[in-house]
Amino acid sequence: MQIYRPSRRSFLGLFGAALACPAMARAASPEILSGTAFGTTWRIVGPAGAGLVSLRPELEQLFDSIDADLSPWRQDSAISRFNASANGGAAGTEMIRVTQSALRLAEASGGAFDPTVGPLVARWGFGPIDQGGAPDWRGITMQTGRVAKSRGDLTLDLCGIAKGRALDRAAELARMQGYDSLLLDLGGELRALGPHPSGRDWQVAVEHPRPGQAAPAILHLPDGMAVATSGLSTQSYTLGNRTWGHIMDPVTFSPVDGRLRAVTVLAEDAMTADGWATALFAAGDDGGPALARTHAISALFLFEGETALHRIETGAIGGVLT
Repeated sequence: MQIYRPSRRSFLGLFGAALACPAMARAASPEILSGTAFGTTWRIVGPAGAGLVSLRPELEQLFDSIDADLSPWRQDSAISRFNASANGGAAGTEMIRVTQSALRLAEASGGAFDPTVGPLVARWGFGPIDQGGAPDWRGITMQTGRVAKSRGDLTLDLCGIAKGRALDRAAELARMQGYDSLLLDLGGELRALGPHPSGRDWQVAVEHPRPGQAAPAILHLPDGMAVATSGLSTQSYTLGNRTWGHIMDPVTFSPVDGRLRAVTVLAEDAMTADGWATALFAAGDDGGPALARTHAISALFLFEGETALHRIETGAIGGVLT
């Protein structure tokens, strides 16, 4: 399988059910299927004897096709051809769908989520799109069977939402093949397919922003729901007394600054959770929680405090945290 290097998204700060739930580990050993895609790892956890190996060929084909469409790390991908074009051009179903979702999220978030920041991300050392002009998501438009752009130097980077879409499609594939009790993990983004084999919700640990620290919360993930995290724990570097991360502030055109360290979003699909986690982190210390409240987003914000983490909960996320 061809894969691309890690995207500007972090490896998202959530661990799978067996790690978060000792009771499951003590029961019959769960069946686990795993592999690599999109520069990260994927894993499916199910009950013993589930026969998950039958999913591998179609999953790998699915991930390969998404990679061929949406990877900015591949010069031969559909999105790289778009970026090199003068005004856009014909696009396949998947690129059109993900681009439409990205533009809707850009509108809803007031530009906090911006799929045209690729050159800026690369300038700060995190991405592959090393040529292009100033971000302007409004310069990307949808036409019948086409994605168009108003300037030749505009580029698209859908890494902040495409991995969630890949996870959703993997869940759809598993459901169509009759699986009804799985936890799917793609680079730390999770989606539940049915309940835990015991009949309860799946349980996952929210990763602490500081490596080696105990999980600040356990999240109960009901059937069909997805969760994703954006933060500084992986794609960042420290110079002096500041940590520079991969998520850009749309106002300053520089990495988000402040005390916010991670945002975890619960949603009905992984693409939504993926995109909103990026948008809320990009909106910053004050803007992120305000934006989440405006749109009733279920989110957990973790801030660096003087001696301990400070947390803010929005939407319905408090009802699934322990």
